[in-house]
Order: sequence, then C-alpha cells, then structure tokens
Amino acid sequence: MTDTETNRPRPRRSHIFPKEPHGHYVESSWCSKRLFEAEPFEGSIVDPACGWGTIVVNAILAGYNAAGCDLVYRGWDNSSLTPSDFLKSEIIWDNIVTNPPFDLLKEFTIQAVRRSQRKAALIFPLARMPAAHWLDQLPLARVWLLSPRPSMPPGSYIRAGNKRSGGRVDFCWLVFEHGHLGKPTMEWLHRDAPRQP
Repeated sequence: MTDTETNRPRPRRSHIFPKEPHGHYVESSWCSKRLFEAEPFEGSIVDPACGWGTIVVNAILAGYNAAGCDLVYRGWDNSSLTPSDFLKSEIIWDNIVTNPPFDLLKEFTIQAVRRSQRKAALIFPLARMPAAHWLDQLPLARVWLLSPRPSMPPGSYIRAGNKRSGGRVDFCWLVFEHGHLGKPTMEWLHRDAPRQP
C-alpha cells in the first residue's frame, strides 16, 4: 500500500526554518562563484548585506576589487563603508551584488539600482517575480536561474552546526544594467559549470 492510498503525508525532505532576524539567510558559495564566472562586471563590487562575506570573497577570488558591509555585524566587514544602513545610503558604487533581506526585497532592489553606476545583481525568490510589477520600471537585463535549487538556511541554523540540505524555494539572480533597453534574457546558472565540448 502506498502513502497516497493510506492518505498519509509523504515525509518532507526539506526544512522549514523559523524567521531569521534581519533576514540573514545564507546562500551556498557556488551561487556567487558561478555568477562571477558567467556575468562580467566592470569596476569594483560592493555587497551592502554581506553577512559572512561569501559574495565578497568570491568576487575577490574572481579578480574584482570588492568590499562588504552589513547593518548587523556578523564577523565580516572588510571596509569602512558608511552608513551601514544601505536603505539610507547616498553613496554611488560601480556595482552592487547582494543577497538582500527578503522582507525588504522591493526597497533593497530599487535602492541597489539607484546606488549602482553600472550593474546591480540580487538574489531573488523566483516565486515572487509574477507579482513584482515594479521590476518593469528597472533596467532588468538578465535573469539567471539557479540550478539545482539552492538551500538558503538561516545563519543561526548553520552557526549551530547544522548542514544544508533540501532547498525548497527556487531562486535566481536578477541583473540590472544601466543603459539596458528591452526585455531581459533568461538563462540557467548551473552549480556545476557545463563542460566544454
């Protein structure tokens, strides 16, 4: 007899996490590593919600001059960027690449586009895109679909010694490019870079 026939729910292989204060959800390192391999940036890179510095480290490893700051100090801040409250900042940076707090997704995205001179790239939950009509007003150039679905647990979950497993939310990178006209393109960004023929 199957689970369906007995009306028993199938065991969940993914985690449902409690809400994390200040939206500190930690993406897998491959997400930004692959972005920097696939998407070229000109100039320096800043992550205004750098958390543990994953994006900044991968930008540096990719050869970029990169820095990060955060509203909440989490052990990483390799800059004297001020103010640390990004939503009130009036500084213009070359490029902004970040995993934003999802409770402030619209505000953070709009501010990232306003405060970047060339490109802004943000991790975005794919399920929120159909209702995000405000994206039409921004120079969205590319959507990079992340595959496989990355697990983004709260920082407190990882700090407690737990391991990532079974992401249940689809994410993408939204890349905004100043001067871009027309519709955005959509491409896959695989964890394991496809082999060259």
